[in-house]
Amino acid sequence: MREANSFDVFLLLILAIIWGSSFFNIKIASLSYEPITLALVRVIFAIVPLLILCKIKNIKIKAFSSDWRSYALIGLCNISIPFVLIALGTSKINSYLAAMLMSTTPLSGTILAHFFTKDEKINFFKAIGVLTGFSGIVFLFLDKIVINESNYIYALITILGSTFYSIGGLLTLKIKDKGNENVTTSTTLWSIIFLLPFSLIIEQPWNSSPTFGSTISLLYLGTVATGLAWLVRFRILTVNGLVFQTQVAYLIPIFGVFFGYFLMKEVITIRVLISLAIIILGIYIVKKNNKGLV
Repeated sequence: MREANSFDVFLLLILAIIWGSSFFNIKIASLSYEPITLALVRVIFAIVPLLILCKIKNIKIKAFSSDWRSYALIGLCNISIPFVLIALGTSKINSYLAAMLMSTTPLSGTILAHFFTKDEKINFFKAIGVLTGFSGIVFLFLDKIVINESNYIYALITILGSTFYSIGGLLTLKIKDKGNENVTTSTTLWSIIFLLPFSLIIEQPWNSSPTFGSTISLLYLGTVATGLAWLVRFRILTVNGLVFQTQVAYLIPIFGVFFGYFLMKEVITIRVLISLAIIILGIYIVKKNNKGLV
């Protein structure tokens, strides 16, 4: 892995902007599309560039090999469930709030890694980071303008989606030797298999009457925020490694707040900005003391 140059930093910034912008687009898309259908369309669009990438690099896709149970479980926990939960949660809370709550993934990942890995135990500084980060979340929940009786459940649903990302990440560690492109493509295929019947049976998307704006946002989520973003992530991982790529976690909630305020005209209070700073500080402390696994 090489030292990051200005172009690598630019790509990391682009990735942060794309992922940070996904939350207000989820908000817009959810006005017309149900959460399972929204998640399904995202992964359908994402699988196309992944299949093309594997074809170009002559990578064998092992989704239905003897390890299919691992790929299926990761597809369920790392893609299907969190995509649905995030769509459901974001539909009822501010988009920037969803970005901030989703940024807790490294914090919940650190806690889970302590119990389910051998070499990522919580030490004093990690504990300080986790407590700092979650204190920012608690502080945020005290802001009744942003989180109240009408939407606190959806805020918790969003945090649950973040936690499933952490679970999926830990499961992925067990098959990390299977190749990044193969694992991502195989698990995405399985996520489609899980989401498709539920979308057709429960939500019956053919009965919906989506607006043009919601459809554009959904197409953006599938082609750019999922498909293109994963390709950019692959490039960063290949050239600069996992530790550099995880720095995007600091930027996503910042861009989420930026887009929510300027594009969605969402109300941002002083408490929100203080919470954002506390959460980012907690993430920084945790990541500084991690080995790059979560």
